[in-house]
Amino acid sequence: MTTPETTPARTFHQSMTAPLRRVLVKRPDGAFAVDDPVAWHYTARPDLAAAQAEHDAFTAILREAGAEVVYHEVDQPTRADSVFVYDPALITNDGAILLQLGKALREGEEEALGQQFEALGVPIIGRLTGDQRAEGGDMFWLDDRTLAVGRTFRTNEAGVAALRALLEPRGVTVMAYDMPVYDGAEACLHLMSVISPLAPDAAVVYPRLMPVPLWQELQRRQMRLIEIPDAEFPTQASNVLALSPNACLMLAGNPVTQKRLEEAGFTVHTYVGEELSLKAEGGPTCLTKPLLRRA
Repeated sequence: MTTPETTPARTFHQSMTAPLRRVLVKRPDGAFAVDDPVAWHYTARPDLAAAQAEHDAFTAILREAGAEVVYHEVDQPTRADSVFVYDPALITNDGAILLQLGKALREGEEEALGQQFEALGVPIIGRLTGDQRAEGGDMFWLDDRTLAVGRTFRTNEAGVAALRALLEPRGVTVMAYDMPVYDGAEACLHLMSVISPLAPDAAVVYPRLMPVPLWQELQRRQMRLIEIPDAEFPTQASNVLALSPNACLMLAGNPVTQKRLEEAGFTVHTYVGEELSLKAEGGPTCLTKPLLRRA
């Protein structure tokens, strides 16, 4: 499945909230319908046809918002989580850094994504090696010169040090924050499980699991923080994709958070993700790798 090239090959950014212009996704295939949901930490075996229909509706919203949708087409027949294209790499103004995923079943997604980047003309400016571990879900751009990184079961100190070594010579400050144990090593509590930037001055957050220093940093920056209720954390209300500084995309079924976002001035788009997101525990940010954000 392909789309016409409508944007230049140089499609990089250091923003979470500028208007989304080009985005990489991976449509669910046979690997996604896992035979052993427990091994993958899924709540149940996804229905593939239903997941594909949900994904098609999801990408239609991205197109309607003005983004060119590009598909990750490298075959990965044993990697169910490869639909979550946000995790294997970090996009910078200069190109991509290939990470090393902390979930053993995901090993190899990094190089597969690297192959897709090469086909799209996105240079690889660095990669993690050895015992360095980091996942994209544990990092986000606080601003265009500051990367926030969570130390978790999936992202270790060696990974943080590697990111610093790669980014600080490029003028980027890496700020690291320790995340709680929560449900343990087999579960996935990423830094972005508890915060999603919506605009340069706003984010949706789940304060109960946020690192105190990050909360204090957001307060120092005078950011508007839209808090989600406890009841909507399991349904990923804190996983929200900014489409522009005044519009966002979130999972349907989180009415309190949706109302709070709308009252804060955001246009909120929703998608149904019963098979695609809730069973596999990955929301709209996880399902996308923005390649170009710009006004």
